[in-house]
Amino acid sequence: MINGNTELIAHIGYPTHAFKAPMIYNPWFEQAGINAVVVPMGCKAQDYPVFLRSVFKLANIRGALITMPHKVSTVELLDEVTPTVKIAGSCNAILRRPDGSLLGDMFDGAGFVRGVQRKGLQLGGARVLVVGCGGVGSAIAASLAAAGIGAIGLYDANPASAQALGDRLGRHYSALQVSTGSKDPAGYDLVVNATPMGMNEGDPLPMDVSRIAPSTFVGEVVMKKEMTAFLSAAQARGCAVQVGSDMLFEQIPAYLEFFGFGTTTPEVLRSVARLSY
Repeated sequence: MINGNTELIAHIGYPTHAFKAPMIYNPWFEQAGINAVVVPMGCKAQDYPVFLRSVFKLANIRGALITMPHKVSTVELLDEVTPTVKIAGSCNAILRRPDGSLLGDMFDGAGFVRGVQRKGLQLGGARVLVVGCGGVGSAIAASLAAAGIGAIGLYDANPASAQALGDRLGRHYSALQVSTGSKDPAGYDLVVNATPMGMNEGDPLPMDVSRIAPSTFVGEVVMKKEMTAFLSAAQARGCAVQVGSDMLFEQIPAYLEFFGFGTTTPEVLRSVARLSY
């Protein structure tokens, strides 16, 4: 029950109709006896810089979850960010520290990596293709590099985005083999769709699925439906897959630790979540 001692986690983005975090965090807070609540807050891009500083003037705010379209612009609005944010070029979590300063981190990539590792994929030395080098793709690439992959292929409809991400990875991981410009999935141990393709019926597939080997692990970031056309096609080829919502559930324990609320497991979160697709 919300009362005068309730701490706030602002969930900031626009539009808010697709937000799923309140339907996961809030049931878990209730079950765990934690007096906190995630509140969706719709804020348009032009209003965001002023709003962000204003909302953190509240005395009972612990932090914020940041989603589109603000993940990139947030980076320059904070007092400090983690190395993952610097590589990813985006931020999806803000913690207000005791002195009032704001620390930013990025957990999209961590959630994706924790998910595939828990499903048995060994990332040490692996060859990975990431298609889509926006905020989420960059975050996934950063976390994969931190997990010790050996080589990464990057592709984006905007070639400059892929090249810029490759350059950032190279500055932090000099031993990582980085290539850009091709989305041919042949020869990779893991391929990732980090584009919005699959959000809508009739979207083209993000890559040529016929070129994916059955031994390749295939991951997705689209959460609008559990099995996208891309994942269904990959599964039909015999590939192990990870659905987009796994990335969300796997990253929430990391978020909870970041905010100082303890931790949990994806299984517990799924058991209490009130989601609909």
